[in-house]
Amino acid sequence: MSRFWQNFITDGGASFEQSDSTPNREEEAAALDAYSNVTVTVADRLRPAVVNLRVGRGAQTGTGSGVLFSPEGFLLTNHHVVGDQETVRVRLHDGQEVNGHVIGNDPWTDLALVRADGDNFPFAKFGDSAKLRVGQLAMAIGSPLGFESTVTAGVVSALGRTLRSVSGHLVDNIIQTDAALNPGNSGGPLVDSRGNVIGINTAVIQPAQGICFAIPINMAKHILPSLIKHGRVIRGYLGLHGRQVPIPVELGRRIGVEMGSGVEIIALEEGGPADAAGLEIEDVILNFADDSVGSVDDLHKLLTTHPVGEATTISILRDGRRQDRRIVPVEYPVAAR
Repeated sequence: MSRFWQNFITDGGASFEQSDSTPNREEEAAALDAYSNVTVTVADRLRPAVVNLRVGRGAQTGTGSGVLFSPEGFLLTNHHVVGDQETVRVRLHDGQEVNGHVIGNDPWTDLALVRADGDNFPFAKFGDSAKLRVGQLAMAIGSPLGFESTVTAGVVSALGRTLRSVSGHLVDNIIQTDAALNPGNSGGPLVDSRGNVIGINTAVIQPAQGICFAIPINMAKHILPSLIKHGRVIRGYLGLHGRQVPIPVELGRRIGVEMGSGVEIIALEEGGPADAAGLEIEDVILNFADDSVGSVDDLHKLLTTHPVGEATTISILRDGRRQDRRIVPVEYPVAAR
């Protein structure tokens, strides 16, 4: 702890004015330099991999951002940036413009996959959004209001939020950040202090300040194979919304749960697969198709890999007891896409 804070805490603030001493100013400058070094290093590394996207023509032109994640030109952006377009214009960090082709689209997560014409592109690396901690550094890079390669910094404000996307879907496990976002940032990366992509920026609450949201990168990693193969996500649907909750260690041992958490059901669709299987609000999902479910991300991943229409077992915690139910996932309703 610095002498500044020791004095301030010990003396109840009476020594506040002593902070003007040279040693204390040097300590504060050193702390600022450490922060600046991180943000400058990350910005230098990531900006070449962030692109500006132009969609449509004339008065119908829209813009957004994207992040290259492979040297072959594959990039992630938001579904609401590319919409139903098949091609977009991709403006690179050096000012070069190339054509981009929309490979896949998923309105449910508001994510889209685009491939830019060319090769040997600079690219960013994916991080692990499951390891995020509230309060850690987060940086956003994009083209807000057309100002390309804009960098903003803040922290991870909250985890596990639920957000209704522009397509009307409720997306679970959203990252909240106070790294400033504006129109045009959509589709750009949210990155950590190591320069790894932890999310895809997607929304800002207007007219609030500092309440911005990003799709966790693990969600993108789960659906990318399906976007590449099918151009869309063939996703199982249970008709529920959930949130991650902890499971006490002793209770977990007693009921044979390996994970320290599960997914609590907070809403059910009447007549949906979960409702038909006898699940109830406040049930905690522990397993699906013999695989552990410790988070909403786990359940999303399993629903993208388990065959639609095939009955399987879902294990829940209810009233302190583990119970099994048979459930038949259906494909996500076409009318709701």
